[in-house]
Amino acid sequence: MQHIVTEMIEHMSHSHEQLARVLEAKRHVAVRMAQIVHALPDTHPSFGGVGELMDNSQVMTKSVVAYLNSIAELQESLAMTISIVMKEMNIEDEE
Repeated sequence: MQHIVTEMIEHMSHSHEQLARVLEAKRHVAVRMAQIVHALPDTHPSFGGVGELMDNSQVMTKSVVAYLNSIAELQESLAMTISIVMKEMNIEDEE
């Protein structure tokens, strides 16, 4: 039984590592977009008007929200995984 639990932990660890890599990539995109927005001048730019600027800002905000939601999902996944592993370890200790 210990071997099965160990294999499950290894597989879950690998999948969480891959999730972390995806989140890291999303983080880089969000950081770069924030840098671009920060570099915009405070005056009204002449590239597409205020409407297009607002659309681009909305896209950037959606990316940041998606990144934060991904972090929340990762935390929830980790919590569920750890609780399952701890239950298995408790059952095994009782035997």
